[in-house]
Amino acid sequence: MAAAGDEATAMDSISRAPAAHSAVLNPTASTSSQAEGPEDATSSPAQAPKKPHNSDGGVETAEEAVEPAEPDINELCSDMFEKMGVFLQGELTATCEDYRLLENMNKLTSLKYMEMKDISINISRNLQDLNNKYASLQPYLDQINQIEEQVSTLEQAAYKLDAYSKKLEARFKKLEKR
Repeated sequence: MAAAGDEATAMDSISRAPAAHSAVLNPTASTSSQAEGPEDATSSPAQAPKKPHNSDGGVETAEEAVEPAEPDINELCSDMFEKMGVFLQGELTATCEDYRLLENMNKLTSLKYMEMKDISINISRNLQDLNNKYASLQPYLDQINQIEEQVSTLEQAAYKLDAYSKKLEARFKKLEKR
């Protein structure tokens, strides 16, 4: 009687397997029949009792040979690889663009530094020229300072002379009145 139960279970799984394959291969079928097909295919091995150990060893049952979800897996895998390829291509493109931008920024920065170097060289040259001109004018500036000091002492002498002449004038007028 146990052999008849095993055969009935094997027949049920065989009759369910074509329904699962037809649901996978027929995309126009309703979603409820597609949902039932894989559930039945995945749940049928769980409901089946344990297989008796055969002494044949080389005989396979129909349950082991059935691969109902393979077309979906292949389609999903190819879709995943396409999307991963697009994603990775986008990431690589963005990275390349970042490096191009960085390269352009480095070129512009080096140009700016070259301009600043030229400006600083010109400023240094002009400063050195000014220092040389100041050094050549220094004797004249010293003479101007000496003349200024002499004018200052001459001015003091003129004030003293003016004050003395006023005193003399005042004395002369005083003597004239007498």
